[in-house]
Amino acid sequence: MRDGIRFLLGSNPRELRDVSPTLTVLEYLRTVEYLCGTKEGCAEGDCGACTVVLGEPDGDAMRYRAVNACILFVPALDGKQLLTVEHLRNVDGALHPVQQAMVDQHASQCGFCTPGFVMSLFVLYHAASPPGRTAVNEALAGNLCRCTGYRPIVDAALESCAGPPADRFAAGATDTATQLRALDTDATLALRQGEQRYFAPRSLAALSEVLLRHPDAMLLAGGTDVGLLVTKQHRALGTIVALDMVEELARLALSGDTLRIGAGATYEDALIALEPLYPDFGLLLRRLGSRQIRNRGTIGGNIGNASPIGDATPVLIALDATLVLRHGTERRSLPLEDFFLGYRRTALVPGEFIEHIDVPVPQPGWQFRCYKVAKRFDQDISAACGAFRVEIVDGRVRDIRIGFGGMAATPVRARATEQVLVGQTWTEGCVNAAMDALDGELAPISDMRASAAYRRMVARNLLYKCFLETSAPATECTRLAVPA
Repeated sequence: MRDGIRFLLGSNPRELRDVSPTLTVLEYLRTVEYLCGTKEGCAEGDCGACTVVLGEPDGDAMRYRAVNACILFVPALDGKQLLTVEHLRNVDGALHPVQQAMVDQHASQCGFCTPGFVMSLFVLYHAASPPGRTAVNEALAGNLCRCTGYRPIVDAALESCAGPPADRFAAGATDTATQLRALDTDATLALRQGEQRYFAPRSLAALSEVLLRHPDAMLLAGGTDVGLLVTKQHRALGTIVALDMVEELARLALSGDTLRIGAGATYEDALIALEPLYPDFGLLLRRLGSRQIRNRGTIGGNIGNASPIGDATPVLIALDATLVLRHGTERRSLPLEDFFLGYRRTALVPGEFIEHIDVPVPQPGWQFRCYKVAKRFDQDISAACGAFRVEIVDGRVRDIRIGFGGMAATPVRARATEQVLVGQTWTEGCVNAAMDALDGELAPISDMRASAAYRRMVARNLLYKCFLETSAPATECTRLAVPA
């Protein structure tokens, strides 16, 4: 084990010891390094003013990702390159192409949000191919501007990202990757300050061993939820076991009739694998959060935090996903719908963790739809989320699975409603009877996002919407996903 966080700040090596494991990257930049270009807007990963870039080796090249510094803990920098707006200017003082484009297009007024936009544009500048307007809009969806308006910012993106990357970061990518590999020892990172402890194992075996020694530790994946415990609730977290350095947990593999998703796979990586199989799921994941959030948040974390309004869980329930749980060297399989025992309570025993999620691939005759209803179209918590996998043969429902989020203390499968539909003709009358059954099966609550009556009405209408869409001619058609 080692007790130092080693990374590159720009091109300069850093090694941090005796720091709080829950010190955020934003706080570190502003109060330790005095790099104050990175701003705090919301402290919860919504506004993008704190956007920084993390770089990791990708062969002899570098892979850059935009992340929210306000909810990212400093140990997550280990083995990576951290770039802020201060690092983009050339040594001769010339602005980076994306910075210059922001100037040329008059894309800044107060300037508070500008550094975050610039860092998102920097990642877009290093994309594999020049982006179109749709890709620009998606890349910038996690950066909010109060005063400039987005048109000149989009124009700056289209102007600066029109060709292959030709900055000093692209030219020095091989050297940077070599520097980062030299920092890597494959040892578990183990930090301690006061009563706080932090472990970042590098393998499944090491993770299992650490959790057996610390069975009550808080598991930390992307930190998009856990980070809020620190920035919003000001909680002092005890022992943390981070999952983001376990390579096996980040893997995705398609084998036969199953897509295996490592519990540590980020939304952004899972999106690439899931969208071709289930376009509706891909569209929902793009709405789940900004790219900054999807670059850190994980499918396993969305399941493990047991939130009743997590967007991925009702979809995965409808798809009949199975969890593989690990405790020490022992593994067990559990249908996802049986994982949730109550509000924020799961079937995990102390020291156990989610290793991966097995999702069936589409079979002939399956039709799948999922819908998210929220106050904002993008990056908002659901008031309700419904998912439907239906198989129609000769006009009758051979099989159907229905999952809902936001309707109970846990994500739920609507079993009674399914039973009303199985074996029946897929007609409006049949669906009306199922909608009445759904009324009796669900018991939503009223809260700040929606009333119980509204949720009940939405649930009925989502089932009816699924019926309308799957009853139209050419029902086997798939929807077009938003281009990457």
